[in-house]
Amino acid sequence: MNDLLYYTAAAFGVVSLLLLWGGVRAFRRRRWGGSLGRAGTGALFLSLAALSGTLGVSTQGYRALTHEEVALIVTTTPTEGQNFEAQVRFPDGRDTTFHVAGDQLLVDAHILKWHPLANVLGIHTHYELDRITGRYMEIEDERTRPRTVHSLKEEKPVDLFHLARRYTFLHFLVDTEYGSATYIAADRPSRFEVRVSTTGLLVRELEELP
Repeated sequence: MNDLLYYTAAAFGVVSLLLLWGGVRAFRRRRWGGSLGRAGTGALFLSLAALSGTLGVSTQGYRALTHEEVALIVTTTPTEGQNFEAQVRFPDGRDTTFHVAGDQLLVDAHILKWHPLANVLGIHTHYELDRITGRYMEIEDERTRPRTVHSLKEEKPVDLFHLARRYTFLHFLVDTEYGSATYIAADRPSRFEVRVSTTGLLVRELEELP
């Protein structure tokens, strides 16, 4: 999807340069109407090129969501007390292990849906995993027991969600933005599959480990 946006930006950029050059030539020949028309159209295509390029950069680290797909594979191993280790494997092959306090594993994510106009440009629903933490079954434990929070975000030069909030010219493309979370008991050695669907996050147990 990013490649499509970059190609679109490049195409708009080339068209804008051709139009602007045509406007300069028309100006030199004193064809004022043609000069203004080409310059205005060239500026429009240049703006579209900048918009496509900005969206391409800002969607780095995000995954386009058009169906249910695996976001994480998590293996939990209980340790002493209300604690467990969570070994996390990402779809790209990366893996890491977190120490988590709580009775349950909780994962949440950002979901960003676009209007049909953005879909025509090749921009579909996106998600970014946000964090992994523990969840206690008892409310009193939530209030008093230790909390652990680990980030699942990737560093990126521009954040898509910040752009969508900050710039009003993107509002006509954005349908809705929301958070989604899912949790499951981590009181025994198990392996889970965290999936993202068009309705949000869900978790399934793959196997109970010895």
